Amino acid sequence: MLSKKYRFHSRGGVKYVYRHGKTVRSAKMSLVFVPNERGFTRVAVVVSKKVERTAVGRNRMRRRVYEVLRRNFDSVPKKVDYVFVVYSKEVMRMPEPELEEMLGKLVKESRVG
Repeated sequence: MLSKKYRFHSRGGVKYVYRHGKTVRSAKMSLVFVPNERGFTRVAVVVSKKVERTAVGRNRMRRRVYEVLRRNFDSVPKKVDYVFVVYSKEVMRMPEPELEEMLGKLVKESRVG
């Protein structure tokens, strides 16, 4: 799991990213991002009840995404807030390398913006 310092602590921060951020989409998830003034990166993973009804399933998807981000955190640009929005149930059973590749593409596309 990603260190608590690099995660959002309230809904206010996530709402700010939704309101002021830019969005990059893939087939199974999207990334909303906005530069911040904090000096470090913050990350949130959002999984709706429409994607997975059970809390166990939503948390499993969230933990998988956080783990991939933790392992590759050095390659993520600094001073940016990221909100990953999962909208496909396939993320739960997707092979780890495929998930890592998808997240990498989203982050790479966000650097352009």
